[in-house]
Amino acid sequence: MKAYYSGRRQLKEDVAGFLFISPWLIGFFVFAIIPMLMSLYFSFTRYNLLSAPVFNGIANFQRMMTDPLFWKTIQVTFTYAFFSVFLRLAFAFLLASLFKRASWMTKVYTTAYYIPSLVGASVAIAVLWRRIFMSDGLINTVLQSLGINSTNSWIGNPDTALGVIIILAIWQFGSSMLIFLAGLRQIPKTYYEAASIDGAGWASQFFRITLPQMTPIIFFNLVMQLINGFTAFSQAFIISGGSGDPLNSTLFYALYVYMRGFRTLEMGYASALAWVLVLIVAAFTAIIFKTQDRWVHYES
Repeated sequence: MKAYYSGRRQLKEDVAGFLFISPWLIGFFVFAIIPMLMSLYFSFTRYNLLSAPVFNGIANFQRMMTDPLFWKTIQVTFTYAFFSVFLRLAFAFLLASLFKRASWMTKVYTTAYYIPSLVGASVAIAVLWRRIFMSDGLINTVLQSLGINSTNSWIGNPDTALGVIIILAIWQFGSSMLIFLAGLRQIPKTYYEAASIDGAGWASQFFRITLPQMTPIIFFNLVMQLINGFTAFSQAFIISGGSGDPLNSTLFYALYVYMRGFRTLEMGYASALAWVLVLIVAAFTAIIFKTQDRWVHYES
């Protein structure tokens, strides 16, 4: 009898728990799981949003192999992800190292450097960034004041347009910097004191103490920023005018998915593109996780 009442009480607690989290569960299934499953189905169909989807097997995936814009988006997205992620993490780690000592000025500086991470991905900042790098924008005005006759439209030149978006991404290093800063302050000072007694210099302490201790934080930031890099959309959409111009030099993968799905109404092909992106991100994430044993140091 005691076990019976105990079981009923446990059942009531379980039901109450599921009722409390039911809003999240409903939202997760309605806005995440079900759309993902629908897009997986649409990726094997010819679907234009205006008529019923028609199953066409792997035709959408075969089409990618001969689609020059698909390969262009791969090139642009990989270039952006590589430079933006590694340069952003490098700047974040450098400034976190400088701000390691806590003081009231450090709090002011970290707040100032964190603000771009809050507003950098907004439409307003992307519009402002586009205006700054136009032919009559702030950059050319400054260059002309220094005696450099520059009338180049940085976002209208295929050689520099992608670089403009990469610089915007690097500027948003504040969130990674705070994570690095929290990790640096967790390293025991006794490690550095013992190394100083043994005669280790700054470089030796950095490569033998700081860097190994920070590898779990670097691992986390690398995974998160790499996913963000491959799925970047809003900056390219605003700065390029939503077309990936000039000459498709800013045609990001996510932007191409949007164009195929909502401009040419090729929702089946767009769904296939989206799932290929999922596989690309998953592959790179799996590689990082698989190789972490070789370079990530854990205390245990």
